[in-house]
Amino acid sequence: MKLGQTLLLIALIAIFITSCSKQTTNSTNANRPANAVATPDPFADTRGVFAKNCQSCHGVDGKGGPVKLEDGTRLKVPSLREGHAVRHPDSDFRKQIVEGGDGMPSFKTKLSSQQVDDMIKFIRQEFEGGITPPPEKSAEKDKKM
Repeated sequence: MKLGQTLLLIALIAIFITSCSKQTTNSTNANRPANAVATPDPFADTRGVFAKNCQSCHGVDGKGGPVKLEDGTRLKVPSLREGHAVRHPDSDFRKQIVEGGDGMPSFKTKLSSQQVDDMIKFIRQEFEGGITPPPEKSAEKDKKM
């Protein structure tokens, strides 16, 4: 009988060890099918550009608000989530980013044309929930004629 109990104990330990070794799956992948491929973030580079150039004034969440610059100047930075940001076409965003104005510096020499386009797409998706921007002003004039 002692031999039977010993064999049973060894079998239970072996089952326990085997079952524990199969539970090493990462919890974030637990619900993902085995053949699923991770989708890369299309805005990964743009997030870095935003963090470096925009986040200090517009904030991590794009809400803007009162900001005190290094030279002591105080600005009320507009939100990228509402107001003017959602009511203006992409060409207005491009002009503001490239030329600056109203306290915002020009990024003409800091960002490439592609980076500016990517930033506009990022803002529209990340902070405005992927809304369709208003039509460009020239398109509005063509519709009225």
